[in-house]
Amino acid sequence: MSTSEVEKTSLAVDQLYEEADYWHVNTGGETIHAKRLPGKWRLIKWLAASVWLVFFLGPYLRWDGRQAVLWDIPARQFHIFSATVLPQDFWMLSLVLLFFAILLAVVTALVGRVWCGFFCFQTVWTDVYTWIEEKFEGQPAARRKLAKAPLDARKAAIKVAKHLLWLLIGFLTGFSFVAWFTDAPTLWMTFFNGEANVTIYFTVALFTVGTYGLAGYLREQACFWLCPYARIQAVMVDKTTELPTYDFHRGEPRGRIKRGQKEEGRTTGDCVDCKQCVAVCPTGVDIRQGQQEGCITCALCIDACDQVMEKVDRAKGLIRYASLDELNGVKTKPLLKRGRVWVYSTILLLAVAGIVYGLSSLDAIELKVLHERAPLFVTLSDGSIQNKYTLKVLNKTTEDLQIRVSVSGPEGLALIGAEKDITARNGFVSPEIVFVRIPRTELTTEQMPIRFHVEGTRSTGEILRTERESVFIGPRR
Repeated sequence: MSTSEVEKTSLAVDQLYEEADYWHVNTGGETIHAKRLPGKWRLIKWLAASVWLVFFLGPYLRWDGRQAVLWDIPARQFHIFSATVLPQDFWMLSLVLLFFAILLAVVTALVGRVWCGFFCFQTVWTDVYTWIEEKFEGQPAARRKLAKAPLDARKAAIKVAKHLLWLLIGFLTGFSFVAWFTDAPTLWMTFFNGEANVTIYFTVALFTVGTYGLAGYLREQACFWLCPYARIQAVMVDKTTELPTYDFHRGEPRGRIKRGQKEEGRTTGDCVDCKQCVAVCPTGVDIRQGQQEGCITCALCIDACDQVMEKVDRAKGLIRYASLDELNGVKTKPLLKRGRVWVYSTILLLAVAGIVYGLSSLDAIELKVLHERAPLFVTLSDGSIQNKYTLKVLNKTTEDLQIRVSVSGPEGLALIGAEKDITARNGFVSPEIVFVRIPRTELTTEQMPIRFHVEGTRSTGEILRTERESVFIGPRR
């Protein structure tokens, strides 16, 4: 580098050192004011956080004249676009939970706490709250100065505006949560007219206060002391896990750059001890001390370090995504040769297959047939044999249906008790007792298969059908 370039580099580094004097690991005694720097990982973090827009906007998506996704707990119906899931189908929920639990384990084993760093609601909401704080109060140094300043009109105005916006976000969070469980447009009217259920007001208030407290005040302390995932992450990572890692081989021993210092003949590593990796960390940890509980692998330290390396004309990647084996020069196994990757993948595939099968096999109406056990059959005066059945029709649509019942089987079969249509209430099981008679001469075995058919027509004209096989029992031959 030329003399002028060296002087510029030294001046920039001196400024970084002045900022770094404020930074150390926070144990809860003060508020962390993380520095915000543009960069690749900051952009990725914002893009990942934008997934949560679905949480706010999803309830307003309409489908077939109703809310596309609606968890209607009072009616015990859960609508997911064209599919309606009732409590009887909740076995699929266990598969969904299993899928996401294993997915979390897989991702953590491969690339660390990506959920915590990029998608966790606590991380995302805290990031938004601190971004608002920066807009109102300025950069970290200005925020610390304002916090120590005596209360005056300017400080009061800034604080009130910031906290009102924080509360508004908390309110929208609670309101959006409730909107997934009731019709969103109706909720807007009933909520502000004072006609909503008291449970709704309580839930919105709880989320408002909880969001305000967790994202506005606890921040990284929620990750340290409240989140169980931070406690168990150590058993999910190993020496092959790719994590934001400080290359200690290259960085040590650390040494600050002095004005006019030349690169030739230096005895220090690449780390200039500027502590910018600590300054941008939302939890206040020093990545150079190795992996620790507070690191949420948000990778913001990579952006900060790369920018410093550019300023001092050194290679990027002093902090990068790398495994411990990679840093130590140990050859790692390819992903497809790692046993737990195969185990995790198999469980994931089985869970997905079960979910897909469950959703694809959902019928708008379901039929169950229960055969009377005492007596199994009755012999009538004309010699025909009669069996008694209880039909249970489950209506998964959003409207009551008139159901027609028929039965197929041997010649001469007659259905008694279903001459009129059955009213199947939406979301409920409608039981109906029927009798089936078959002439004794048509019974060739002690047990013969018969099949019940039900059919209903929706208000749109759509015809719904389903059937269920049962057995007709007669006397021994």
